[in-house]
Amino acid sequence: MREAEYLRKTAETEVKVRVRLEGSGSASVNTGVSFLDHMLRSLATHSLMDLSVEARGDLRHHVIEDVAICLGEALRRALGDAAGIRRFGYAIVPMDCSLAFAAIDLSNRPYPKIDLKLEGESIEDMRCEDIYHFLETLTNSLKANIHIWTQYGSNDHHKVEAAFKALALSLRQAVSIDVERSGIPSSKGVL
Repeated sequence: MREAEYLRKTAETEVKVRVRLEGSGSASVNTGVSFLDHMLRSLATHSLMDLSVEARGDLRHHVIEDVAICLGEALRRALGDAAGIRRFGYAIVPMDCSLAFAAIDLSNRPYPKIDLKLEGESIEDMRCEDIYHFLETLTNSLKANIHIWTQYGSNDHHKVEAAFKALALSLRQAVSIDVERSGIPSSKGVL
């Protein structure tokens, strides 16, 4: 089973994340940020990975950032050397008024390109700038190319939820084992 745990303890936060790539989509999430918890549960549900997140800290921004760091690191560790994975994934997800796209390359070369077209300052108890920061930090920690964009939508909550669901489906595809591949999915022989 491909699974990993990552613990980050600083003077500002304490975050523990556990992932199991071949899961059922179960999630036990407690970050103290309700909207982030909702998005992480959605990520687990639609990627079919099992996810456990426990986080506490001094400031909401620090918790959000460190959860992203730990999630990316746990995912990388669960992938090991990435032998046999598909590496690439993409998805298009509608949610009511919104349509979101996501594409991922588990390339070991981080590059975030995030455009959610958010109009407000916050969604529930999470600032919109922290949503972008979470996705960018996750990209850098996972060392992946992650492109997420919302084509349209009139509700910021639905735009972000569609984006997280698209990311989940992309991630599910990218980490899945390609039965036709025996080695590292790169002409270089390494990611």
